[in-house]
Amino acid sequence: MRLGRQAGFTLVEVLIALAITAFVAAVAYTSLSTVITGVESAQATAARVTEVNRAFAMLSRDLGQFVDRPVRDEFGDVEPALIGGQAARFLLSFTRAGWHNPTGFTRSNLQRVNYRLEDNGLWRDSYPVLDRAGDTQPRPVELLTGVDYVELAFLGTVEELRLGRGSNVDTRQWPSSWVQVAQGADSRLAPPVALEVTVGFPNGDEMSQLYVLPPL
Repeated sequence: MRLGRQAGFTLVEVLIALAITAFVAAVAYTSLSTVITGVESAQATAARVTEVNRAFAMLSRDLGQFVDRPVRDEFGDVEPALIGGQAARFLLSFTRAGWHNPTGFTRSNLQRVNYRLEDNGLWRDSYPVLDRAGDTQPRPVELLTGVDYVELAFLGTVEELRLGRGSNVDTRQWPSSWVQVAQGADSRLAPPVALEVTVGFPNGDEMSQLYVLPPL
């Protein structure tokens, strides 16, 4: 009795099947990798936007509680209520109200804060007292990382306000520094009425925000 041939796959058929399986797997992996990369990129962008918005919101809260109160620095010199820009010691330094006091310490509700750019980071310094001594140390907090530059522009009076296209404010002629020029016991630097803050990033992106100081 003669047995029939058993059905099976030839070596060529097996190799073709393996090649098709590998091709389908490669396409699936590439598609999945693209989706994962897209999701990670979107998450990184969202986190970056949140970080930037948080930094601008902190600055907005501080400037929204600005008060015209000069202070003495650690060298005994008088600092105006607000100074800043390229010619100033700090990027931006001013006095604000509304310093929360949950523990009920005997202290003022006013606080001196500095904003500065260091090691590609935007930092906020807050002092425990208004008029500082030589050993007074600030409390630094890094608000924003990966910063290329920060530029400021100041509006001295409402009469100097000019509009650009549409209803946009033209800040091109605003001074880039707000510092004490005249010296003497009677000299006093009045605060600006508004300022623009522009933050630049290494990828070329730039974000600007206009802040109006509260009326005095």
